[in-house]
Amino acid sequence: MTDALPEDIDDIIVDPRTYGDEHSYHRAFAALRQHDPVHWAEPRDYRPFWAVTRHADIMAVELNAKNFLNDPRQFLVTKTDEDMLLAQSGSSNFARNLVAMDDPDHRAYRALTSAWFGAKSVRALEEEITALARETVDRMIEKGDSCDFAKEIAAWYPLRTIMIVLGVPREDEPLMLALSQKVFGGTDSDSGGGDGMASMVEAFEAFNRYFNAITLDRRTNPRNDVATILANATIDGQPIGEKERNAYYLIVAAAGHDTTSSAISGGLLALIQNPEEMARLRANPDLIGNAVEEFIRWTTPVKHFFRTALGDCEVGGKAIRAGDSLMMCYPSGNRDEAVFDTPFAFRVERPDARKHIAFGYGPHLCLGNMLAKLEIRILFTELLARIDDIRLAGDPAWVEANFVSGLKRLPIRYTVRT
Repeated sequence: MTDALPEDIDDIIVDPRTYGDEHSYHRAFAALRQHDPVHWAEPRDYRPFWAVTRHADIMAVELNAKNFLNDPRQFLVTKTDEDMLLAQSGSSNFARNLVAMDDPDHRAYRALTSAWFGAKSVRALEEEITALARETVDRMIEKGDSCDFAKEIAAWYPLRTIMIVLGVPREDEPLMLALSQKVFGGTDSDSGGGDGMASMVEAFEAFNRYFNAITLDRRTNPRNDVATILANATIDGQPIGEKERNAYYLIVAAAGHDTTSSAISGGLLALIQNPEEMARLRANPDLIGNAVEEFIRWTTPVKHFFRTALGDCEVGGKAIRAGDSLMMCYPSGNRDEAVFDTPFAFRVERPDARKHIAFGYGPHLCLGNMLAKLEIRILFTELLARIDDIRLAGDPAWVEANFVSGLKRLPIRYTVRT
């Protein structure tokens, strides 16, 4: 049995500080799953919503895209910040990217780059990503016997991968990293400045300026990269809009690396904290594919997305009215006792690991999920082959952000295998 629901549960599940303490987060949502799995929340400073916490209910909503729309509410935004967005742009949507679109726009815009993130194109990148993974482990070795794995390793490796896909020069990576951390960690004083939506909007405007220049270049100097596709993209014979194009760049550049870096650093921490699982994976490298799925289930970097009900309906036995917002709580679904055997145990051989919903579900399944899994698999294959005796060298720390979050510090010590 879990604890009874705290009286302030509504404020707990929106507070960025909750997400800086993984135990607080999981304790709160375990209580919701048991006592009120589709919970009407009225937190201070936010518009009310339904918190959907069970795996089956999340999947049911995600699959019913005709009645549950992504527009107009994407993720948790305070009423004050929503008013600011309305005053600045006339919309409460932060950016009209794939996440915010519904069909037919979603289908058309997703099709622009779907081939780039499909199995054939991802396999074609394997050699380049393998070389990058070797270079990444080389960097660890050059640092001696210790590093901050989250900040110095995990943040950079997937960033470089996604920059290769976009076609962005390597010297611009520090700028891309700083901007993406502002986008997703704006409420965290260390990673995003602590200004919330103001930091996010500032970063998005900087992204726009940067990719406007990239667009001009690719129109006169096309290359084999995603930037060229987006710079010259048309739908129904018409060029896509500047707002939609820049929002597309953002979702590929920022979301494409920040979530993967969180799964990498969180996966390593889980192995450190479960040495028998580390030993099992070292002894049987063929487990790496399943282990990657468990890393992703365990960390679930995207904490939620919203849907809005188009018509009256029922979810998990609760009557949902047209216009109601629903918060899909993905980490909660990935700890659902009805789906996962001993969900709070980390197991690289977990037979049900692939049932996770960390990439979403249904038509909005993450476009880059195959690329992310390839990156993680290749890096850990290289890392475990060359680095021994990995252990904590200090306390890990998580980003205090309620939308996308993961480790911001992971100090480790290790021995280089000779």
